[in-house]
Amino acid sequence: MVAKETIQKQQTATTKFLKQLEKGIPATEIENLRHILRFHEHRYYVLNDPLVSDFEYDQLYKALEKIESENTSLITADSPTQRVAKGLTKDFPTVQHLVPMLSLDNSYNQEDLIDFDRKARELTRLDKIEYCAEPKFDGGSISLIYENDVLVRGATRGNGLEGDEITSNARQIRSIPLSAAFSRFGIQLIEIRGEVLINKTNFAKYNQQLIEEGYPPLANPRNAASGTLRIKDPLEVRKRNLEAFVYNISYYTLLPGQPVPEKLETHAGSLEMLWELGFRSPQKELKVFSSIDKVIDYCNEYEVKRDDLPYEIDGMVIKTNRVELQDKMGMTTHHPRWAIAYKFKARQATSKLLNVEFQVGRTGSITPVAKIQPVPIGGVTVGSISLFNEDVIKEKDLMIGDRVLVERAGDVIPYIVKSLAEVRTGDETKIKFPQHCPVCHSKLYKEEGEAVWRCINIECPAQVVERIIHFVSKDAMDIRGFGEANVRKFYDLGLIKDIPGIYSLDFTKIGELEGFGKKSIENLQQSIINSKKQTLNRLIFGLGIRFVGQTTAKTLAHAVSHLLEFKNFTVEQLVELEDVGPKVAGSIHHFFSTSANLQMLEQLESLGLRLNNEKKELAAEGNLQGLTFLFTGTLPTLKRGDAEQMAEQHGGKIASGVSSKLNYLVVGDDAGSKLEKAKKINTVKIISEDEFLKILGKK
Repeated sequence: MVAKETIQKQQTATTKFLKQLEKGIPATEIENLRHILRFHEHRYYVLNDPLVSDFEYDQLYKALEKIESENTSLITADSPTQRVAKGLTKDFPTVQHLVPMLSLDNSYNQEDLIDFDRKARELTRLDKIEYCAEPKFDGGSISLIYENDVLVRGATRGNGLEGDEITSNARQIRSIPLSAAFSRFGIQLIEIRGEVLINKTNFAKYNQQLIEEGYPPLANPRNAASGTLRIKDPLEVRKRNLEAFVYNISYYTLLPGQPVPEKLETHAGSLEMLWELGFRSPQKELKVFSSIDKVIDYCNEYEVKRDDLPYEIDGMVIKTNRVELQDKMGMTTHHPRWAIAYKFKARQATSKLLNVEFQVGRTGSITPVAKIQPVPIGGVTVGSISLFNEDVIKEKDLMIGDRVLVERAGDVIPYIVKSLAEVRTGDETKIKFPQHCPVCHSKLYKEEGEAVWRCINIECPAQVVERIIHFVSKDAMDIRGFGEANVRKFYDLGLIKDIPGIYSLDFTKIGELEGFGKKSIENLQQSIINSKKQTLNRLIFGLGIRFVGQTTAKTLAHAVSHLLEFKNFTVEQLVELEDVGPKVAGSIHHFFSTSANLQMLEQLESLGLRLNNEKKELAAEGNLQGLTFLFTGTLPTLKRGDAEQMAEQHGGKIASGVSSKLNYLVVGDDAGSKLEKAKKINTVKIISEDEFLKILGKK
């Protein structure tokens, strides 16, 4: 724990540098400025408890860049500016680990752990052994070497004896210090083992981005982290927001005349030392136990709460705590005898690929969907799995009749990991990707640089139906009672042919249909009437503009007073909007340049829908201007969507996650990881629904 006096000292120095920004920070202060930036990096990326805003950090970072650009002789390898490598990595040379990275022996039940304890006591001739238990992180393994306090090499696990040298990419991970004061403990050279992760929130955001760009999402955070480590562009690695936990010291040499540090006599002590030196070690998650029974209880406790953690784990690792006992127990050619992995219940299963169907999405994308023999995975029975595009089928070498390995991690969608080609019988058949739309039979096209085949006939019945389904959905216009089944039924019967047709339905004919009584028709009519009052961002999202999700829809809604103003926007003007890149801007511009779309919008307005941004007019006078809110858990009286709308109507913004940019976290019952994360950030105020309403002036 950093002393309060130290924090105050760092904050005083930070304030001094911030005041100097306008006049310019002198080059003589460069090392002090680097020290301050390292301090704030550690607060943000390791402790998750920032003490300055992102803007303030960026200003100090730019000041350091300026000094170094004007005084290139002052640049050091461990400067915060030197994380980002220039250009692409041409290849990844193979390097040998100082000590082999062995696998761990696996256990799947408490009997295995009891047997592990028995063998450990036999090898050490002790009645009792002290054990450490810590989470088994599910990411990409990494080895780090520091020499004379500076990071000199990062490498992947590879085959255990040697791996790929990825130092440039390791430097992009902010929780890996570029330098650490190992010399304080008399250490000259040290090799550290760890796991690189991407947390669940960042993983979900990245997958959503892939889906919107027409690419298949990754199966799990482990694949995302492992794959990122071998990306050749360090700048792209930096964007993925990877994190690193270090969990073991595999090798070290001491400075001449220095004794072995006391902390290195135990595994728990070594993790404590790494934490003190600025690394993110599982020091808080690790527990030391005097009996294997207590270890088993701790493992069971973590298996129950694994889904509540911000990162994926697939088990627990149990290690003999005292290093002298580890040395005494030794290792096999495959695994150390002093450690074992307790694996949680599998979230994988094998099944048979029965067929592949091809579905047409609302943007014309053709998605192959695998139909497998239903199989239970992680508490859910899986029978259909998206294959995303033709490339996935080719890459995984899938054939009808294959045995396939299926995975489902946490709340992530089911995913075919691979085909089990070695068990093929010869009866399997090739999957033929269609050349024409399976619904309207128009020729399919694939844009250059994309992986998705599309039907470009906007009158294709499948696209029309999917657009209507999206328009009436909960997150769009929220027309209750008008679900997917009813949309398809009304379309097939000719009662509806497009989105405006929703507002001119013949309810007399609907009343003649089986299952539609007087009450259900009245409810549907009222839901359609209510939808005319929906906010502009919901309407924009409901239009199904390619690449425009809910967040971008809000950005667009705030940018205009009337939706049709966008027909006069250039691509360049759209790119200037927050979080709108060239690809998204091009899609928006195309939508509002299409006469059929403009006619549809004019028709919707004539039918009573709001195309003007009333929220913008209200927000201009709201008392929440400049404040960001996030809601978590079940609120006592308000629905989360209604609470968000209230905040926005008063000028507030809704954050996508917990960060230093968040002002208020409004907490209800059963609040999860967002609450725990917010507790670590001093600037976030945690309030109840009642307090939120008081801020609005509602109570």
